[in-house]
Amino acid sequence: MKNIAVFATGRGTNFKSLLQAERQGLFSGNIALCIAGREGIGAADIAAAHAVPVRVADHRHFDHPDAYTRHIEHILAEFNIEFILLAGWLRAIPASLIAKYPNKIINIHPALLPFFGGKGMYGMHVHRAVWQSGMLVSGVTIHFVDELYDHGTIIAQEAVALQPTDTPEKIAERVLEVEHHLYPATLKRLLEVPYRIEKNRVIFEQENR
Repeated sequence: MKNIAVFATGRGTNFKSLLQAERQGLFSGNIALCIAGREGIGAADIAAAHAVPVRVADHRHFDHPDAYTRHIEHILAEFNIEFILLAGWLRAIPASLIAKYPNKIINIHPALLPFFGGKGMYGMHVHRAVWQSGMLVSGVTIHFVDELYDHGTIIAQEAVALQPTDTPEKIAERVLEVEHHLYPATLKRLLEVPYRIEKNRVIFEQENR
């Protein structure tokens, strides 16, 4: 059973859905650690309530990016982490960490990439952009992390139909509901079904025979 770390910076709703799925035995992994991007976030409170260790990695507390990266790497080694899930994590993942965990760092994005992604596109910024575009569909993307924001190979997507009268807040509500079931379901496939990456696509072996 692989040890999993969840990196979080916000309220922790996706973290909570992952924890609930783990406790219900919906995937064969162990959420062994929460890395909080700052003190006092909701995700850290949820972790503490479920007896999941919390470590803080706030880049503002370090004089140099390399020291920040070494701090994270030390924490991951301490808990023998094999898989990393980003759940509302706002910092770019250091290149050295991506190299140490190739195709083992996963992010969830509240839109259908490659649309409405990139630096600064997170949370309500995404949903306001979708609303302003007039599009009648949004969705959720789960992808491997590379050195660019919201850019790695897509693992799973699910579309969310929108209504012309939806506000950005309503769009966020519709999308979040899908996030909470798609993230655990996708993690289950990654942990339990052999896969390969081919032509920028993730192909799950047993599902394509």
